[in-house]
Amino acid sequence: MSALTLTLILCAGFSAGFIDAIAGGGGLIQLPAMLISFPQKEVIEVVGTSKAGAIWGTSAAALNYRRNIKTDPKLLIAMVLPAFIGSGLGSLLATQISTTQLKAGIVVMLVAVFIYTLIHPDLGKIEIFKHSHLRRMQIAISAGFIIGFYDGLIGPGTGTLLMIVLVAGFGFAFVGASAIAKVVNVATNLASILVIGFNASIMWKVGIALGIVNLAGGFLGSHVAINKGSEFVRKFYLVVTFVLIVRVLFDLFK
Repeated sequence: MSALTLTLILCAGFSAGFIDAIAGGGGLIQLPAMLISFPQKEVIEVVGTSKAGAIWGTSAAALNYRRNIKTDPKLLIAMVLPAFIGSGLGSLLATQISTTQLKAGIVVMLVAVFIYTLIHPDLGKIEIFKHSHLRRMQIAISAGFIIGFYDGLIGPGTGTLLMIVLVAGFGFAFVGASAIAKVVNVATNLASILVIGFNASIMWKVGIALGIVNLAGGFLGSHVAINKGSEFVRKFYLVVTFVLIVRVLFDLFK
């Protein structure tokens, strides 16, 4: 690996950790950088290595949020366990089916999410919980499994999708949504790493190097989000969602 390639990967890893900790979407930066850097490797191997690095930053952000933001542990468990299972199943299917049609559906959904967030300026500023406790648990289980499956199958934008479900579907403020989304994202990354590790090789040295810079970026990003508050996170979220739409469209039509 050349010094230039290593620099590209480390810069991408830090940036991905920082962005992902605030609004999700870190994979938009890290995965393309990895694919460019390792064109000779199998895609599933690159994806596994990218997730092996990303989980460090996601874990750092999750721990920082947990220290500063109070969350409902029952709701967290209700999302984490199905997300772990869904991600594992999605990862198993990742190398067996075409995801082109799925990506087309994701674009439509992301555009709807972007417009909905844009035309509701007060969305996610304060916590106004919706539904009964039982109904929230049911939504958490369903959403956790579906988004976890998406993460295992396609990947980038998982944290972004988790946040809109938590903000629009549950009534969380954006910072509170980030706190939960990061913990769920740790579970989905772990499941993918385990499945890919059994079915393909992971470049562990690269993954560890990525993990160190991801950890730094994740800690800094979560610190910024906690200090700046939900209004800042909402604006950041809109930018990340827009970039995610452009990225998925590029994948579809390239």
